[in-house]
Amino acid sequence: MTVLVRAAVPGDFAEIARVSVAAYEADGQLPGKHGYERKLTDVPARAAAGELLVAVDAAGSVLGSVTFVLPGSPYAQLAGPGEAEFRMLAVDPAAQGRGAGAALVTACLDRAAAAGCAGVVICVRSFSAPAQRLYARFGFTRLPDRDWSPAPDVDLLALRLALPVAARQPSSIME
Repeated sequence: MTVLVRAAVPGDFAEIARVSVAAYEADGQLPGKHGYERKLTDVPARAAAGELLVAVDAAGSVLGSVTFVLPGSPYAQLAGPGEAEFRMLAVDPAAQGRGAGAALVTACLDRAAAAGCAGVVICVRSFSAPAQRLYARFGFTRLPDRDWSPAPDVDLLALRLALPVAARQPSSIME
């Protein structure tokens, strides 16, 4: 299956909201009253806070999405100086296993390297084995000292991937 990652446009927002909720529900991440579904469906806020990316198939159908942010963004939970972060990576349950998640991670890593970041940090639910396997394949490792809990019964594991120096591009070039 061909997967293309591109910047999301407003015409994608309703489908991004649907896919995000479906993916989080399928993974068991939305029960309870912590209100995360509202954040997932507030796609305009996500787009305004960072770079909202979509994975699409050859027909242009949205397979998944992710929000890429730098430190200082209202959506940055872990990113410190020299780090990028991505949030809310979600792939439609009907499209999982076809490479959309990996394509979105790769796009975020490419953006972080282009911004000159030394690493990328993310959070993952403690019980989300599929997400943990995906990130482990890329080489993300645990940062137990940065694990946290934004709400009762919501335990987030912090993960980080150091970017090779050769991959990083300076965020500005001085002439």
